[in-house]
Amino acid sequence: MIGYVIRRILIMIPTLLAISMIVFIIIELPPGDYLESYVAELQAQGESVDPQEIQFLREQYGFDESPVQRYLRWVGGMLQGDFGYSFEYRLPVSDVVGDRLFLTIVVSMATIIFTWVIAFPIGIYSATHQYSWGDYGLTFIGLLGLATPNFLLALILLYFANVTFGTSIGGLMDPKYIDQPWSVDKALSVLEHLWIPVVVIGTAGTAGMIRRLRANLLDELQKQYVVTARAKGLPPGRALVKYPLRSALNFFVADIGTLLPSVISGAELVAVVLSLPTTGPILITALQSQDMYLAGSFLMFLATLTVVGVLISDLLLAWLDPRIRLAGGASR
Repeated sequence: MIGYVIRRILIMIPTLLAISMIVFIIIELPPGDYLESYVAELQAQGESVDPQEIQFLREQYGFDESPVQRYLRWVGGMLQGDFGYSFEYRLPVSDVVGDRLFLTIVVSMATIIFTWVIAFPIGIYSATHQYSWGDYGLTFIGLLGLATPNFLLALILLYFANVTFGTSIGGLMDPKYIDQPWSVDKALSVLEHLWIPVVVIGTAGTAGMIRRLRANLLDELQKQYVVTARAKGLPPGRALVKYPLRSALNFFVADIGTLLPSVISGAELVAVVLSLPTTGPILITALQSQDMYLAGSFLMFLATLTVVGVLISDLLLAWLDPRIRLAGGASR
């Protein structure tokens, strides 16, 4: 096990290095840079531009250097914990993310818990009561969840929450708590607003997870070892939980590789509609304005979480399913 983990970690190094090159190339592909976009924006507003100031900024942030030099500067800074400077926000990248990263984690973790709490019992019921009225009804509701656009559901819930509960429109807290230090009242305001993005983001994921769990569990319940366990008089609940459900959960564990980055990135479209102070809209803005250090550092962070998540999922799969072995070679 230890040797396998060490090998995987050593493989991560060239993998992340290759990803950093691809990310940098993609960010550099659009013509121009942030300063050129900034100058064009000022001129469109009728404001004057000081060429000396622009030249000073170009030299200070390395825009006059070659792409290779800028890439080495960027990677070297990240290895030292310096993620660069955000030109759009005029702050270090770490300061820009700040509370947004914490709020993104809160929203995403609450959504994951909501999804699992709803999907598990419904998926198990649908599989064990196949073709029943309950199965048909839950399947219909699940298909509605998949078919309903998230942004439309967000608008409906915003109106419902405002009219029924008096919750302020948009955001994750009342306007008076924005940019204020954390307190009990601010935390309660976040909880009051939290259920809207959780329901909106989790609806489609819950419906999809129900269908996947139902399909995997149905496949396991039809296998010979389940029939044998029932024939030997094993209680139905134990016969379900001991092996079929455990094997059907493989895809849940395998999804950890994509779960970790989704916790940070969040649902960008829903975040824009709901005016959520999460990291998703920051990434969209950074890519649009060519804020290279902010966008590049953010994408590298997501790539790192993906690589680490895949390793964690592989280890958990080997622990969950005895049929999966970490070492290669033919079994005897």
